[in-house]
Amino acid sequence: MLIPIQIDKNAPVPLHDQIKEQILGLIHAGRLKTGDQLPTMRALSIELAVNFNTVALAYRELDSQGVIATRRGEGTFVTHAPGAAEMQQVRDSKLQSLLAALFNEARRLGYSVDEVQQAFEQQRPSAQEENENA
Repeated sequence: MLIPIQIDKNAPVPLHDQIKEQILGLIHAGRLKTGDQLPTMRALSIELAVNFNTVALAYRELDSQGVIATRRGEGTFVTHAPGAAEMQQVRDSKLQSLLAALFNEARRLGYSVDEVQQAFEQQRPSAQEENENA
């Protein structure tokens, strides 16, 4: 099973954290549900072109959080998907964090709030089209 994960090897965020956060994001968005099987660590490491140990670390951290579990001979499965209210709270919190990071970076680079809003509005049509095609 392939899952839609994209990593940025040039980002300051460690690769295992990118993998972990994206799996959590898929769970919180309802695209991965309790009982869904994840790809093997080897398959995901090949798909993402990263070291096996990078994926293993991401899976190990998710396992320690109780989000996934590996059953020998069967595979790795989502064990906990939050309820609707908890999912919405997590999604809202994540969105607020993303927006805060955007505004902090824009301010650091000297952009005004109006410039950010204008850029947002310019990007909105293509983002909506991508959402509709996903």
